[in-house]
Amino acid sequence: MAGIVKLACAVLICMVVVSAPLTKAITCGQVTANLAQCLNYLRSGGAVPAPCCNGIKNILNLAKTTPDRRTACNCLKAAAANTPGLNPSNAGSLPGKCGVNIPYKISTSTNCASIK
Repeated sequence: MAGIVKLACAVLICMVVVSAPLTKAITCGQVTANLAQCLNYLRSGGAVPAPCCNGIKNILNLAKTTPDRRTACNCLKAAAANTPGLNPSNAGSLPGKCGVNIPYKISTSTNCASIK
């Protein structure tokens, strides 16, 4: 009888672990995909396309935790450093132009480790 109780408990524990919601961390792939519509603005300025602003809002919505915000920041830093012709002023002004307040500046010099 004790063996059946132990087995039932083990099965119950496995069911709880398997059914627990998994939190998904933001990825650089998600960040860059959401920024794809922003490339022309980041290089040349002008009007910010609505899909670009939607991408910035998506990044903000995906980065709800401190680790996710730091990851998003590091991804944005890397994207900024690896985008030929990027205008740093345009990158820094992008969230404001989209009416979004992100807790850091989009810049290659941002200290992402300090983000809360």
